[in-house]
Amino acid sequence: MEKTYKWRLDNAGKTRDFAAALAAMLAPGDFLSLEGDLGAGKTTFTQGLAQGLGIKGAVNSPTFTIMKEYAGRLPLYHFDVYRVGEDIESVGADEYFYGDGVCVVEWASLIEAWLPQDRLTIMLGRGDENDVRFIALSPQGKRYVELCEEFERNAGFGDRHV
Repeated sequence: MEKTYKWRLDNAGKTRDFAAALAAMLAPGDFLSLEGDLGAGKTTFTQGLAQGLGIKGAVNSPTFTIMKEYAGRLPLYHFDVYRVGEDIESVGADEYFYGDGVCVVEWASLIEAWLPQDRLTIMLGRGDENDVRFIALSPQGKRYVELCEEFERNAGFGDRHV
């Protein structure tokens, strides 16, 4: 069983900062699956990721378009599969899931059978206090274990463990 890395973040801004710091460590072909209830911060996280990849302009959830592509240091392929279900193949997801950019999938557990075996699963949640958020990174595969270890050592969020 791989280690899960957990942090408590004080607000949505810290969630964006966290994601931007993680983005600096991402490489072509990385796959991030995002999980969490409505309002947990999945899109906020992706906005921070985009910022960290040098993407300019607004980043919002592709709820009705299924996927949005953004150009930055690496291409960002942002999926929201909440309404797609098992019909993910019809949108050509394989080209992106195994492409040369960073793939981020909101509600990824809904298409579990289509996901790459090696990936970084990111669970986002909200606490009871105002805008307190929780984030947990669960690496699957050597690349993502090493990424989490490096992030924990170098990203400056180590003092926020839950």
